[in-house]
Amino acid sequence: MAEFTLWFKPFSGQHARLLEIFTTLEGAGFELAAVHLGDTPEGAGLIFLDHEASLPDLQETLEAYTLYADTKIIAVALGPLPTTSTWALLRSGVAEVFSWFEVEKPVQIIRSRLQYWQCLETKVAYLQQRLVGQSRCWQHTLRQVVDMALSNCQVLIMGESGTGKELVAQEIHTLDPRPDKRDCVVVDCTNLIPGLSGSELFGHEKGAFTNAISTRDGALALAHEGTLFLDELGELPLPLQAELLRALQEGTYKRVGSNTWRRASFRLVSATNRDLLAEVHKGTFRQDLYYRISGWTCRLPPLRERKEDIVVLAEHFFTHQHHIRQPVDRQVYDFLLLRDYPGNVRELQQLINRIASKHLGEGPITIGDIPRSDWPDFARLGDAPDSSDLETGVKNLLYQGLGLKEIKDQVTEIAKKVAIRHENGNLKMAAHRLGCSERILQMHRRAEPEPVLLKA
Repeated sequence: MAEFTLWFKPFSGQHARLLEIFTTLEGAGFELAAVHLGDTPEGAGLIFLDHEASLPDLQETLEAYTLYADTKIIAVALGPLPTTSTWALLRSGVAEVFSWFEVEKPVQIIRSRLQYWQCLETKVAYLQQRLVGQSRCWQHTLRQVVDMALSNCQVLIMGESGTGKELVAQEIHTLDPRPDKRDCVVVDCTNLIPGLSGSELFGHEKGAFTNAISTRDGALALAHEGTLFLDELGELPLPLQAELLRALQEGTYKRVGSNTWRRASFRLVSATNRDLLAEVHKGTFRQDLYYRISGWTCRLPPLRERKEDIVVLAEHFFTHQHHIRQPVDRQVYDFLLLRDYPGNVRELQQLINRIASKHLGEGPITIGDIPRSDWPDFARLGDAPDSSDLETGVKNLLYQGLGLKEIKDQVTEIAKKVAIRHENGNLKMAAHRLGCSERILQMHRRAEPEPVLLKA
């Protein structure tokens, strides 16, 4: 039985070289399956190209294949490629690019990547049970979280309030492969009391200050051989930033009121809803500390960028937190989908809590279960829009000699563009807003002229 099954698609006419590669891969235990016109490949696959490949065609193919989050592509060149083309391939969605005849062990490169992907998908499947979401951007985020967890880098998690930064930090600690790691210690930097914050991080000696009636370990000592999670690190005062930097650089610290250096070895995971680089430029955050803590940076997407996860999250909250298994009326989901969530997933969760608390009996959840305080502003929604701009646009089209059908077609195309832009490219949400099928918007997107990003 083959060790791995891979789909492949050639973009090269060098048949002898391709045959040589296929023979080598099959001899090494790989099973290869060609992708034919109209096929939609899933899982891991190979594309083969050379310097004569039509890169615009290649880009179009990659865009179609990478619409699916579980499609992973290795680009294998049959000769040297310009650096600009290599980067362009990566931007277009491939995960690895190398030239088969320019490296020593090409088979091992492919095998190592596939073995890592197997491990990655197992851990992503675990994360999907904990960090719920099916959108493409969320799946990419979960894969990045696993990548970070399996590394030994310091991690900085960025994101708006309510996007799940602490949950992600806890999962990074859980997936951390250190065999004997200890606990994850959480410090909320927004709750540090001025004058005592050094004690929270580094501990203190008995009598170091008023009410210090006994010796106390701080977060660094408690996180020894484990993980220290500093939530909202941007709130840390500048003097403590300097002390934290020393502790990270030297692996040592002093308790408040002590002259004894103590050792602490831990993995640091930090989170912030601030733009720390902007804080560095303003002088409120140390540049050297920023580069020390941001070995690997991850941005959690706000809910407005993953709107297709709203229904999945709502179902999860109803079922797993409130044990409500009754059906949910479509109008409730329409309400949830068209609502704004400046507080992100946390705000959605609180809204579901209110709806669940109001729901009575064994019947379905309906719009009657939505508290009045959460109702839309019907007065604002009912205002008729000013039609003068639309009228002006129609007049211009009439003066150009366009008939009713041509005007209708232009307005329809504009509506599609506006809806897709409003939903950040999410065709499913744009189709819901327009009341049309997602297929219509897919055809619209394919019909649009696309820029050429790849150059030979």
